[in-house]
Amino acid sequence: MPTVTIQGVKRYAKRMLIALASLVALFSGLIAWAWNVRAEIADTGLHPQVVADAPEAAVTATWLGVTTLLFDDGETQILIDGFISRPSLFESLTKRPVTYDAPMINYVMNEYQMRRLAAIIPAHSHYDHAMDAGAIANRSSASILGSETTANIARGAGVPEDQIVVAEAGSPYSFGDFTVTLVPSAHAPIGLRGEVPLAGTVDEPLALPAPITAWREGGSYSIVVSHPQGTTIVQGSAGYKLGALDDVQADVVMLGVGLLENLGRDYTEGYWQALVTSTGATRVFPVHFDDQTRPFGDIALPPKLIDNFVRTAGWLKEIRNTWDKDTRLYLPVFGEPLVLYPEQTPDA
Repeated sequence: MPTVTIQGVKRYAKRMLIALASLVALFSGLIAWAWNVRAEIADTGLHPQVVADAPEAAVTATWLGVTTLLFDDGETQILIDGFISRPSLFESLTKRPVTYDAPMINYVMNEYQMRRLAAIIPAHSHYDHAMDAGAIANRSSASILGSETTANIARGAGVPEDQIVVAEAGSPYSFGDFTVTLVPSAHAPIGLRGEVPLAGTVDEPLALPAPITAWREGGSYSIVVSHPQGTTIVQGSAGYKLGALDDVQADVVMLGVGLLENLGRDYTEGYWQALVTSTGATRVFPVHFDDQTRPFGDIALPPKLIDNFVRTAGWLKEIRNTWDKDTRLYLPVFGEPLVLYPEQTPDA
């Protein structure tokens, strides 16, 4: 029987540590490589809506990444979400406490002339939708409209109570010529075992800094933004409730597609029918297709390891051609106003 010595044990332990370190380095390298395997946005085959000489009276929506949309009719502005601060991937994975990026929020509000902001409306209360709502409200006189969870996020930011409106589902709220109705919906079931990630509510004012897991869904909505010139539905997450929008007629749908590819083509078809076919929308703009861990304004698709939007775009085109051949499918361009109404659609 071999003799066990201290030197032998040390040599064995050293070899094992070297082997383990090599495996960790290899695994880390593979993850880093996979994280950088991304398609280009041009690979989707989707094109922007091009409108020449937009009329002065046009109602526009400017996409600012994820599901942040600035509606503007020249008199009143409505902001959906307002996610500007963008915690990094490292901060997200390590659950480090984060807070809003005040200089960037100031810059964005000035750059996009958010001087007539009447309402800030998160589609739900995860950090990538509601994180900056309070900070933006504090820099304007805008109301925050949403769930009780959204209200507690606003309270944590010190927003005055008279700027906070807990929405009554299905009730219309007027802001200038805009009328906004929050229709209860569902978050996409993209968590483990088909669950909603970070479900639940925020039941007291959310003080910052806090990890991104502190922001909870708090209920999801289909946001119906109506105007005398037309109606747009904003769907912040790729979840839906059958029949919820059967009584809503829309011109445009801003269709949240984040991680939709993971739910499969059949789910995507049902989602399209619930949001587009049932409402009669003639234009669809996918949103929430970009990597939310990148800095504000840095638009790129997520790694294919996470979500393959190129495949999703292909499904959307196929489904459109099956159910709604006259509906046009466009890609929004970051920071460029989309003319919603009056419709002046080029041949496409």
